[in-house]
Amino acid sequence: MAMRLKDGIFLAPFHPLDEDPTLCIQRDLELIEHLDRLGYEEAWVGEHHSGGFEIIASPEVFIAAAAERTKRIRLGTGVVSLPYHNPLTTANRILQLDHQTRGRVIFGVGPGLLPSDAFQMGISPAVTRDRMVEGVEVILRLFAGERVTHRSDWFNLVDATCQLKPYTWPHPEIAVASSITPSGGTLAGKHGFGLLCVAATQANGYDALSINWKIANEVAAANGKVMDPARLRLVGPVHIAPTREEAWANVQHGGRAYAEYFARISRPGQPVDTSGDPIRKMVDEGSAVVGTPDDAIAQIRRLQEKQGDFGVFLQLAHNWADFDKTKKSYELWRRHVSPAINRMNEPRRDSFDWAAGHAPEFIQAAMDAASSTISKHNAAKTQKA
Repeated sequence: MAMRLKDGIFLAPFHPLDEDPTLCIQRDLELIEHLDRLGYEEAWVGEHHSGGFEIIASPEVFIAAAAERTKRIRLGTGVVSLPYHNPLTTANRILQLDHQTRGRVIFGVGPGLLPSDAFQMGISPAVTRDRMVEGVEVILRLFAGERVTHRSDWFNLVDATCQLKPYTWPHPEIAVASSITPSGGTLAGKHGFGLLCVAATQANGYDALSINWKIANEVAAANGKVMDPARLRLVGPVHIAPTREEAWANVQHGGRAYAEYFARISRPGQPVDTSGDPIRKMVDEGSAVVGTPDDAIAQIRRLQEKQGDFGVFLQLAHNWADFDKTKKSYELWRRHVSPAINRMNEPRRDSFDWAAGHAPEFIQAAMDAASSTISKHNAAKTQKA
């Protein structure tokens, strides 16, 4: 039996420069509430400090607010850029969230995606991946309750320990961001972490999917660990509507602003060509879906054919359409895409076909039973008379 695919979103978020930022953040919280009601299993929230579009600087603060407004959806840091934070304060924030959410937080880690963020802090992108590894390995020791003394060229801990034990045992789930390079897969394999493939549908990221998963499994085997495909998460942009024409009309709202942001900022591994219709080009190359639920189903099948089983597909939250049509797209996914991918309606179809196929004999038996009951009733009346 194929693995059940869970539903989620990856909320960077992306908000154009001409909208009120306060309302944008409130709308993001409202979106998470909407997804929780629809039954989505996960929502991941980014950390960014520059560029103007991705305006959540602390996923932990956002998650604390979202947790109070939701009941069951799991909330992930997507991701904490570890080189920007002292490991002790990071560990303490995540453990506090682990308790506040009653175990619904997922600890996503990465080196930091935007070079402009690192440069603002005087950090060379050349050192961020090594610092990510150093940071998370110290955090694991803190999660385990150790007292840690560790001097680095970017932090210093002296007899440091966390005050809280994890709510989730032995610690909250950890996932490593992976795009093109093998560093994320290597770290995930070493410790048996989950893998968060943030560029899974982009050309370079798609090509690297199976390679990085293979690296993660090889490193895991060498370290006595096992990679769990249920904790492999792939990210890609989607907007669906009842018809393709309607979907394309919807994305005219904000698609170009999104594409121009990516082109100007040049996020690593995620180039966007803004000549002509940039969203159309993304769809044509397979990195995005704009269309119907059937188009979204085809994208998932394409990813499964490339990767094999994976645990969660995270729709990239992009605000290409207005908010009402965006919410409708997420609803259509839950109504039509998720049940098709997971074959949830096969037993219902089988039951329908079985009942329909035997309908003549069932109806005849019911009619015979009714006739027999009437006959018995009449016979009883005759005897009393």
